[in-house]
Amino acid sequence: MDVWPGSPYPLGANYDGGGTNFSLFSEVAQRVELCLFGEDGKETRIDLPEREALTWHGYLPRVGPGQRYGYRVHGPYDPGAGLRCNPSKLLLDPYAKAVDGQINWGQALFSYRFGDPRSIDSTDSAPFVPRSVVVNPYFDWSNDRAPRVPYHETVIYEAHVKGMTMAHPDVPAHLRGSYMGLVHPVMLKHLKDLGVTAVELMPVHQFAHDHGLQERGLSNYWGYNTIGFFAPHNGYASFGTRGEQVQEFKTMVKRLHGVGIEVILDVVYNHTAEGNHLGPTLSFRGIDNHAYYRLVPGDPEHYYDTTGTGNSLNVRAHESLRLIMDSLRYWVTEMHVDGFRFDLAAALAREFHSVDRLAAFFDLVNQDPVVSQVKLIAEPWDVGEGGYQVGGFPPLWTEWNGKYRDTVRDFWRGEPASLGEFASRFTGSSDLYEKDNRRPIASINFVTAHDGFTLSDLVSYNEKHNEANGEDNRDGESHNRSWNHGTEGPVEGGEVHVRRERQKRNFIATLLLSQGVPMLAHGDELGRSQHGNNNVYCQDNELAWVDWKEARDNSVLTEFVAAVAALRRDHHVFRRRRFFQGRPIRGSSIDDIAWLRPDGKPMTEDDWGTGFARSLAVYLNGEGIPERDELGQRVVDDSFLLLFNAHHQAVPFNLPGEAYGRVWEISVDTADPLLARARRRERDAKPRGRLRITARSLMVLRKCA
Repeated sequence: MDVWPGSPYPLGANYDGGGTNFSLFSEVAQRVELCLFGEDGKETRIDLPEREALTWHGYLPRVGPGQRYGYRVHGPYDPGAGLRCNPSKLLLDPYAKAVDGQINWGQALFSYRFGDPRSIDSTDSAPFVPRSVVVNPYFDWSNDRAPRVPYHETVIYEAHVKGMTMAHPDVPAHLRGSYMGLVHPVMLKHLKDLGVTAVELMPVHQFAHDHGLQERGLSNYWGYNTIGFFAPHNGYASFGTRGEQVQEFKTMVKRLHGVGIEVILDVVYNHTAEGNHLGPTLSFRGIDNHAYYRLVPGDPEHYYDTTGTGNSLNVRAHESLRLIMDSLRYWVTEMHVDGFRFDLAAALAREFHSVDRLAAFFDLVNQDPVVSQVKLIAEPWDVGEGGYQVGGFPPLWTEWNGKYRDTVRDFWRGEPASLGEFASRFTGSSDLYEKDNRRPIASINFVTAHDGFTLSDLVSYNEKHNEANGEDNRDGESHNRSWNHGTEGPVEGGEVHVRRERQKRNFIATLLLSQGVPMLAHGDELGRSQHGNNNVYCQDNELAWVDWKEARDNSVLTEFVAAVAALRRDHHVFRRRRFFQGRPIRGSSIDDIAWLRPDGKPMTEDDWGTGFARSLAVYLNGEGIPERDELGQRVVDDSFLLLFNAHHQAVPFNLPGEAYGRVWEISVDTADPLLARARRRERDAKPRGRLRITARSLMVLRKCA
């Protein structure tokens, strides 16, 4: 086959209309073979003729989209020195834009013979591993435009591509569980009706299913096991995996953009699917182990692991950093995604041992003209020492606020001494972000996420029930801050059911009306349950999928979520761009925010320290928003009074004096599931009048006069 010199950049396989340029980085390689696979599976090996700037490259005319390929890297094999080249192992291209096939586990995937980690195994792995695929880069984006929804107007919906539609009766069977299924008209309508402005997709980079899970009849459902940082996962494709998955993914993004919804990807750049020193050789390990992985200083046979998965990507090495940045830019420029949520982001900040907010990765992101302009969300922790870094990321970043989740859960289940922290979390967590000149939007607020209990399970179980995972219920978080309201598991009607439903509405209303950016977990609005399993990472079945058959039974909750999201959308006071100052507004004696006791008097320092207190009110002054709109006009909104009662008994609240408002309208009452009765109620609660707030409920009053 004719091979031309080609170019060292860009890396990967790049089709130009007449042929494909192949380029692979490896500093340690002594020879690199490009392996092409025909329709009959026959392998043709071609030595890449050129080595330049530590890359091996060649151009093959007439080789185009759909061509399957891999690499064999010849070089030193010395596990004790951290060198693991083995040409008998077919390797995926780290820059492959599509992957065809799956892993068939066995001895052939491993560079050593089982039982002897420093030996070398020469079994050909090609029959047992997937292939990289040359893709067609051309796509008709037409007039696709990024919605560019400002953070303060954003409502995020965390979703699993497969789990969202696998059990949806109105999505055609051949589209269920796929990229196209996610943008079926019935799904787009549901997302729009909820008020969602961005879907945050759980991992869609090509990932591998763990051998141990498959032996137990399970799989890596969540996908936090990446093996290809440029390729959309082929398991979510509905009509082909020879590059068609790229076209399908782009179509999904285009349709979501068409209804004004952004696409945020949950990305896993902290580790790969190759695991620890006993893991398989699938790609990076066999190409250049030192460049791609952090090895233990003084013991390079083993991997430095802050992720709990066996390895950590070497973000101190230029090549790993380039891989990450090239991948991020590709997903923005070629796939049109609108942002990223970085799994275990603290691992990316570990230049040496401790977490360093000024690490090279963040410097690169900050100066990058493409990546710096999209939404960047950190999961601000990893499993290493000092890895919990909520509030510790640079100003360009927003963060999953784990402290918000914990505080709101504790408040509504009646834990003592939580009033002060609850107030801080509700108003945007200024204690975490204001010192760095960040604003409330730095806080991605959530009560539930994929990791942990669903909303229904949060109010139905005191303990995790993960027996189905085959780990004797040892996996998953044991301290969930949940409360079953007196009965473990499902109930049929009765007072327990009523209290649970009200508690769900308390969580939803608190989340959507807090300052910051709210994130909903998929299916929570439908009452989705995992039957007490808080770690369904391996459950690709009905336990983890959204159960749409029960959607009608939970329509009250779904409508409630949509109504409160609409209230947030319509009122700036719930989505301020700056923190409250707690000072009087010019021309008024009323502060921009006021915290009140149930008797209507301002909270004192002693009140904040009262451990048994469960009830308080907050006044949000619509005249006190220090912002201007797009046309430079001052932003003025209605004022609201929120009455929180986390006490186990009903509490009478005195409404504050006329300076706060003379006439009030009930906008939200979590004790009134349909909100209809709230809208019919008497609108003129008199100043200094009383309202009896149901036990464990929240009422929102809008100032009318």
